[in-house]
Amino acid sequence: MSLFQEPAQTPEEIEASKPLDIPPEQVALFDEAEWYARAYRKNAPQLTFRAVVMGTVLGFFLAFTNVYIGLKTGWFLGVNLTACILSYAIWSSLQSAGLVKGRLSILETTCAVSTASSAGYATGFLTITALPAMLLLTVSQDSPGGTNMRWPHVAMWIFFLAALGVVLAIPMKRSMINREKLKFPSGTAAAVTLQGLYSHGAEALKRARALFATAGIAALVPLLKELDIRKVGVDPKTGKTLRDTLVPGQSNVFDWITGVLPESWTHRMLNAGPPKLHPGGAPFHLSDFHIKLDHGVALLFAGVIIGVRITFWMVVGGLILTVFLAPPALDALWVNAVGVEVGAVTKPTSAWKEIGIWTGAPILVSSGLVAFLAQWRTIVRAIDGMIPGRKKAEPKDESGAADPDAVRPEDVEVPYTWFASGIVVAGLGVIVVAWRVFDIPLHLGLLAVMMTFVLALVACRATGESDITPGGPLGKIMQLTYGVLIPQSSTANLQTAAITASASLSSADLLNDLKCGYLLGANPRRQFLAQAAGILTGTIATTLCYFVLVPDASVLMGTDLKAPAFPAPGAQQWKAVAEVFKYGLGNLHPMSQIAIRYGLLIGAVLAVLELTVPKPYKKWVPSPTGIGLGMVLPFFYPLAMFLGAMFGDLATRANKAWAERYVVAIAAGGIAGESIVGVLVQALNNFVLH
Repeated sequence: MSLFQEPAQTPEEIEASKPLDIPPEQVALFDEAEWYARAYRKNAPQLTFRAVVMGTVLGFFLAFTNVYIGLKTGWFLGVNLTACILSYAIWSSLQSAGLVKGRLSILETTCAVSTASSAGYATGFLTITALPAMLLLTVSQDSPGGTNMRWPHVAMWIFFLAALGVVLAIPMKRSMINREKLKFPSGTAAAVTLQGLYSHGAEALKRARALFATAGIAALVPLLKELDIRKVGVDPKTGKTLRDTLVPGQSNVFDWITGVLPESWTHRMLNAGPPKLHPGGAPFHLSDFHIKLDHGVALLFAGVIIGVRITFWMVVGGLILTVFLAPPALDALWVNAVGVEVGAVTKPTSAWKEIGIWTGAPILVSSGLVAFLAQWRTIVRAIDGMIPGRKKAEPKDESGAADPDAVRPEDVEVPYTWFASGIVVAGLGVIVVAWRVFDIPLHLGLLAVMMTFVLALVACRATGESDITPGGPLGKIMQLTYGVLIPQSSTANLQTAAITASASLSSADLLNDLKCGYLLGANPRRQFLAQAAGILTGTIATTLCYFVLVPDASVLMGTDLKAPAFPAPGAQQWKAVAEVFKYGLGNLHPMSQIAIRYGLLIGAVLAVLELTVPKPYKKWVPSPTGIGLGMVLPFFYPLAMFLGAMFGDLATRANKAWAERYVVAIAAGGIAGESIVGVLVQALNNFVLH
C-alpha cells in the first residue's frame, strides 16, 4: 500500500468518492460483514497529500487553541467538529478563488480531520497538567519563577506518549467499533456533520462565515487586554521600562456591593479581622477576592460549549470559597515545623491557590474516582472484549457460503504487526525518557506502560459508551499507585500519571476518528496513518505554545497586583496530590488538612448522588466537577464561563434551529480567534517587549 493516494480525477473516480447514499445512522447498524459489502469505499482516494497538509495546518493552530484554553480553565476541548467545518470551508473557499483544483472529497476531509484532531487534541494534555505541575513544584524563595524542563525533553515526552496512545488503540478498534458498535458520540457527530456539509454546501459556508467573523472580532481582544504595549514608567531598581496593556484584563464592577452589605458581614467576611486590613487600613473589597468581570471572550465561548449546569456550580464553588472558606483561612494562624507563623491563606488574592486548591482538588479527585469505579460494568466489558477466541464475522455471498472475492478484514484493518512494532518503539521510548529524564526506574516505567494498556482500554470503552474519556481519574489512579511505590518522588508521581492520562486521551481520540471514518466507509489503515501524521505536528505546536505561554511559574501563580494569566487548574490538582504523597498530610496547615478530608467526602457524596438520583431530578444535583473547579480558579474565570453558558442557553430557547446551526461555530471561532492571537501576544510580551 503506497503512503499517499492521488486525488480523484476521472469521472469514475469522482463518482466513487461521493458520500455514501446510506446515512451514517444506518451504517451504524450494519454488522461487520455487511459493512465491508455495502459501506466500505475500497480504493476511493482518501489519504492524499493535500488532505494531510490541510489537517496539519489546522491541527497546528487548533493545538494552540487547546493549550491556551486548557491552561486557563483546565478544560481540554475536542476539535473534531471544528476541524470538519474548517476543512470543508477553507478548501471550498480556495477552490472558489481558483487557488486549488478539484473538490476535497468527503473521505479526504475525514483524513484531514484525523490529522487535525491528533495534532490539536491528542498531544496537548501534558502541557496543561503534568508539565506546569512540575514547574510549580520547583518554585522556591531562591527561584520564584521555578525551573522549566528543557524543550527537547518536553517534545520527546509529548511525542512518545501520543504515539503510545495511537498504537494502543489498534487492537481495540475492531472489537469496539466493528463488532460491538459502541456509539463514540463525538465520532458519530463528526460523521453526521460531514455528511451534512457535503449534502448542503451552502449551509456549511454560512456556518464557516459565522466562525471566521467571530474569530476576527475575538482576535482583537488580546491585542487590547494582554499586549503590554503602553509605557507607564521605569523600574528604579532595574532600569527596565514598565509596560501595561491598553485595556485592563478585568474590571472591579462588583465592589459597589461592599457598600450596601451589613457592616457586621463586611467586617467578618471581607475584612477578615483587624490584622488583615489593607496596609492603608481600608477594608477588603470583593475585587480583592478576584470577584471581577473579565474582558475576554474566549472564556465566554468556552462556557457556551461546557453548558449551564457545570458553569453555574463553578460560580457557586467560587462564592463558597470567598464567603465561607477564605475569611476564616485568613485568620487561621499556625506555627509550622521551622517555627514560622503562617495562615492558611496569606492574602485574599491567594485564596484560590492556598485553601481553594486543598478543598476543590479533593472534590475533583474523589468524585472522578467514584464515577469511574461506578462504571465497573464498562471495565469488565472492556477486559472481556479483548479476550481472544471470539468468533469472527466472515464475508459471505448471497447463498450464505463464504465469498472468496469479498473484502476481508485482514486486508483493510490495521494489522497487528503495526501494533507489535509500534508498541516496541513507542513503549520503549516512553520507558527510556521516563528513566533518563524523570529518574523513574526501568522496571517501574515498564509497569506504568503495562498499566496504561489496561487503563486506556477502560478509558476508550467509557468514551465509546458515554463520550467522556476519564483521563483525569485514571491519572489519579497512577498517582495513588506510584505515591505508594515511590512516595519520595513527586516527579515520578506526576509523570507516570501523565503516561496513562495522555495515552488514554490519544487512544480515545483515534477511536472517535475511526468511528467517523467507519460510518463514512473509510479505510481504517489510511486513517491510522493520517492520525499518526498529526502527532509530529501536534508535538511541535504544543511544545512551542507551552514555552511561549509559560516561560516561568509567575504566569501560573500571579502576583499581589496581577491575577495569574494561566491558573492551570488541572496542574494545580496534580501538584496537590503529588505534594500530599511527598510531604505527608502532617506537614500541611491544619485547616488545609481539614479541607482535604471534607473535600474528599463532599466529592464522593455528590458523585454518588449524580449516579443515583433519577434523571429528571439530576439537573438539580450540585456538580462536583463544577464546585471543585470553581474553587481552584480565580472567580472571574467561572463567572465569564457562566455568562457564556447563559448566552448559549438563551439562544437555544429563543431559536433552537438557529442555535443548532450557528452557536457551536460561533463559539469555536471565538475561542480560536482569541487563543491563537493570544499566543502570539504572549510571545511578544515575553520575548520582545519585556
